[in-house]
Amino acid sequence: MKIKVLLVDDEKEYVESLSERLQIRDFDVDMAFSGQSALEKIQERDYDVIVLDVLMPSMDGLKTFEKIKKINPLLHVMFVTGHAKVETAVQGMSAGVFDYLIKPVDINELIEKIEMAHLHKTVLEQQNRQKNK
Repeated sequence: MKIKVLLVDDEKEYVESLSERLQIRDFDVDMAFSGQSALEKIQERDYDVIVLDVLMPSMDGLKTFEKIKKINPLLHVMFVTGHAKVETAVQGMSAGVFDYLIKPVDINELIEKIEMAHLHKTVLEQQNRQKNK
């Protein structure tokens, strides 16, 4: 089964290019160009991993992340930014962001981290099912 990924970034061309590169490698990819759009998509479909830009207009990545976790606490989110800020990384990681990547993202590193996040999410879901039996 393909890993379902949602790419969220206000840079449309960047997202479209990244989406194509992931689809070629057999990922099931959707795109959102704002935090609000991402939240709507998350309520419509179950994703395995969200790749989320930190700096976006109207609703930034951190605020979007907080809302994503209220909708689905087991969803794994990775921050991506072209503006490396240690404070943002620390804040995101302490809030539960799975990982943090700097643009331009190396596609092989991104794929590896998406696969790690998917595996981690799968293990957590199995543990939750065992607890609820």
